[in-house]
Amino acid sequence: MLRAIFLSLGLLALTACGRSDLEEPPVDLGNFRLGLNIAVADNAEKVPISRTATPDEWEEAMRKAVDDRFGRYRGSKLYNIGISVDGYALAPPGIPVIAAPKSVLVITANVWDDAAQQKLNTEGRQITVWEDAGANILGSGLIRGRDRQMERLAYNAAKKVEEWFQQNPDWFDIPQNAVPAPADMAEDTLN
Repeated sequence: MLRAIFLSLGLLALTACGRSDLEEPPVDLGNFRLGLNIAVADNAEKVPISRTATPDEWEEAMRKAVDDRFGRYRGSKLYNIGISVDGYALAPPGIPVIAAPKSVLVITANVWDDAAQQKLNTEGRQITVWEDAGANILGSGLIRGRDRQMERLAYNAAKKVEEWFQQNPDWFDIPQNAVPAPADMAEDTLN
């Protein structure tokens, strides 16, 4: 009976976590169009209990997530995005409810105006994201493999970068009526 309950919870969590906003029209980022998409992970720190991922795997996951999210924009000006993977934990399988490890990713993001060859943010924006709420009860190590965890973390990180861009409308000439109210914007940590 207990096994059936956990299986049902796992299936429910997988269904809830599979949603993506990439099929919806993108938010207004003014004149933004993706130029260079740079990801580095050579200095990424792994939490000791984590599954292992190579720098190349993290770089590929981040570039794909950035391209999926920002490649949709067709503005008139190129902007380059640079992301450094600072640290991560990819949850191994655990014991449901008692020891349900969760996956986390820490990145630092920067953005450049390509034509002006100028960095727009004075300091890199550090962002921490958790895999997602659907994996909280069972732990993502039980319901997802390592590659799927990386994909979800990279997706969440790219989404937080997009939200950060919206908080800086002057960078991209975003119309004032397209900027969400500050209360609508989440912190730099995504659960």
